[in-house]
Amino acid sequence: MVLSPLALLLALAAAALAEPLRFVDCGSKDGSIQEVNVSPCPTQPCLLHKGTSYSINVTFASKIESQGSKARVYGEMLHVDIPFPIPEPDGCKSGIQCPIQKGHSYSYLNKLPVKSEYPSIKLIVKWELVDDQDQMLFCWKIPVQITS
Repeated sequence: MVLSPLALLLALAAAALAEPLRFVDCGSKDGSIQEVNVSPCPTQPCLLHKGTSYSINVTFASKIESQGSKARVYGEMLHVDIPFPIPEPDGCKSGIQCPIQKGHSYSYLNKLPVKSEYPSIKLIVKWELVDDQDQMLFCWKIPVQITS
């Protein structure tokens, strides 16, 4: 695994504050998830407070080579995926040194901002990372509750 010094620092900081989560794999085809951390999230379902940003750290192994990757995040309610914007969808700017190599492990690092205008609601967060062929490097889901 190759990480930039900043990515390594962020990974260590996130690991110190986060416990591995129970998650559902929702179609990881070109990669395999080793661990998902959301910080802070001491218990599940994660309580996401409005106006707060949460650190996401996903450790995964790639089964393919890819020049790049892109994240897509959704709030799933009543089996409908509602796109959830994140500040940096480019996986190559989120802790992954590109090009992605087959058989290597990577730490994907990002932020999940919870805007104050979001409703207080229980839902499923669905996080996908796709390769340059639009195939799933990983896909995971966790239950969350947005709260004031």
